[in-house]
Amino acid sequence: MTQSAPVVIIGSGLAGYTLAREIRKRDKDLPLMMITADDGVSYSKPMLSTGFTKGKLADELAQADAGTMAEQLATELRTHTRVTAIDPGAHEIHIGDERLRYRQLALAWGADVVRLPDAVSGSPFVCSINDLEDYRQFRRHLEGRRRVILLGAGLIGCEYANDLRNGGYDVTVVAPSEQVMPGLLPEAAASAVQAALEAEGVTFHLGVAAEAVTGDGETAQVRLNDGAMLQGDVVVSAVGLRPRTRLARDAGLEVREGIVTDRQMATSAPDIYALGDCAEVEGNVLMYVMPLMASARALAATLTGEPTPVQWGAMPVMVKTPCCPVAVVPPPLAEDGAWQVEREGNNVRALYHDGSGALLGFALTGDRVIEKQALAREVPPVLTPLSAS
Repeated sequence: MTQSAPVVIIGSGLAGYTLAREIRKRDKDLPLMMITADDGVSYSKPMLSTGFTKGKLADELAQADAGTMAEQLATELRTHTRVTAIDPGAHEIHIGDERLRYRQLALAWGADVVRLPDAVSGSPFVCSINDLEDYRQFRRHLEGRRRVILLGAGLIGCEYANDLRNGGYDVTVVAPSEQVMPGLLPEAAASAVQAALEAEGVTFHLGVAAEAVTGDGETAQVRLNDGAMLQGDVVVSAVGLRPRTRLARDAGLEVREGIVTDRQMATSAPDIYALGDCAEVEGNVLMYVMPLMASARALAATLTGEPTPVQWGAMPVMVKTPCCPVAVVPPPLAEDGAWQVEREGNNVRALYHDGSGALLGFALTGDRVIEKQALAREVPPVLTPLSAS
């Protein structure tokens, strides 16, 4: 009876649609259903932080509507539909009182924004951008306004700071860290990115955090924990993402930081898989495009009858800060080593070697980004082919 049911993909973001495309490359007749809580419009989420630089509105970032995607993928696509529970024993998902049976289930529902305390995130002046509809609303909020305060100096915060400046907005960045992109870049590379953004006109308040956001008419008041008060028109919370895990946890699936999977993207429940931002693959939560694409290809093979473990090589993360391009392969946190840094202006070449001299990671900025492919060949893979068996 289960074999007559479709493969069900929950989520129509980059992970869900890429998986569906990869399945269709291998099997044009496999019964396939996609379920999404949004409108099912296909778009590339990384492009949300390039809209002002490229002069594109939300609708111009969309690639295809739900009807077009359903036709292209020969799938039943249910939009504005929220899954309320998963029953692994019955091979069913619940949509309120409705029950849908699945042959295999792929969780591709992404991540949630990290919410700041209510005194900040509860303000009507504060928004987060996690999907195309969020971006559309953000553009509406910006109409007739110039001053944007960004809370967060991580990868997304820096990308939005550069993009908004390219759009002509006044941008102030607030973050409790002492440098931009902490945990991703060594200090020299972070300093280069910050200097380049400052040269573009971005103002930074680092080492402090927002305590509260209030408003007086059209103006937002952001109170910092050092007593300073900033004024702006729109406040963007960009403090990070957290894998969506609640439904998986409620269904009894193993969850740590993300939904735990093995190398075949299989969760702890039979016939349930996870990929993309919600998944933790052998201890790795990598919210980037390259691992997502590799995971989708491997999982599509598995779901069409060819069990395939994912392999992740060294995958440089490209940060979209045109004023100072960045390519980085962060070294493993548990490894003991040291950075060796060469810097000329905002052009940084930082290499991380272990005690034996082996290259475990690197960070390149500015003109040195051109070296990323050569260096990536020297760095060990994230998930080695040797463990695939």
